[in-house]
Amino acid sequence: MSEFLAELIGTMILIIFGGGVVAGVVLKDSKAENGGWIVVTIAWGLAVTMGVYAVGNFSGAHLNPAVTLGFAAIGELPWTKVPVYIAAQIIGAIIGAAIVFLNYLPHWSRTEDKDAKLAVFATAPAIRSPFSNLVSEIIGTAVLVMGLLFIGANEFTEGLNPLIVGALIIAIGMSIGGTTGYAINPARDLGPRIAHALLPIPGKGGSDWGYAWVPVAGPVFGGIYGAVFYSAVFTGDYNVLFWVLSAVMAVILFGAASAELKKGHTAANEIEDTLTDDKRRQNNRVAEKSI
Repeated sequence: MSEFLAELIGTMILIIFGGGVVAGVVLKDSKAENGGWIVVTIAWGLAVTMGVYAVGNFSGAHLNPAVTLGFAAIGELPWTKVPVYIAAQIIGAIIGAAIVFLNYLPHWSRTEDKDAKLAVFATAPAIRSPFSNLVSEIIGTAVLVMGLLFIGANEFTEGLNPLIVGALIIAIGMSIGGTTGYAINPARDLGPRIAHALLPIPGKGGSDWGYAWVPVAGPVFGGIYGAVFYSAVFTGDYNVLFWVLSAVMAVILFGAASAELKKGHTAANEIEDTLTDDKRRQNNRVAEKSI
């Protein structure tokens, strides 16, 4: 099996199980309806475990562009492989989301809540504060990548790695995932969000593209910084990239904390407002043409 196909299939498995449990919990008349956060976090951990077991021997089972970029940043993966891995991950996520849609076909029309339908495919914050949401995604993904490197450095986990990685996902979800739904994976959010936009889901609303940049930008930065931080602190490689990213991280943390304490309108809010306004104007133009 090629690395491209392995990452595609592994990410597809991840979304089938992960998106599937969310669908079971939030869609109307599912036997798992109202199963709750604990059910979701455990199932996402098992989703990662199954994906890693399936394709780990073929590609290393990154299943996540943030992991791929983080590993490449510290020399664990050649940069030439990065586009192939990321393309496969996004395609796999779209396919996995489409399979979840097909599995729950009768339930979409029974569910009136548009946000619940979108939640099957993409993350949304508990409190919409883009700068702080960005910080949550950065921290969660940095913890993920550092955790993967910790696990890989310990010989006693050999053979159990997929289970330990799954436990790491559960721990992240239960501890710091409640703020944003812990995408911690650009493909996990972007791929299914694209599927949501394209699929003929009865009664669906918008795909919330105004927020979509957060679960992409946050994990990308967090994944790279987590890997570089691990390399610096645990192996002594204090290079220029570490200091630059640390400075950027400090600015982001300070800005988010300052904005929340002052309850101001942050730069991240401005970005989201601009994207939302652009989308609203586009919809208005479409409506005018239809008239």
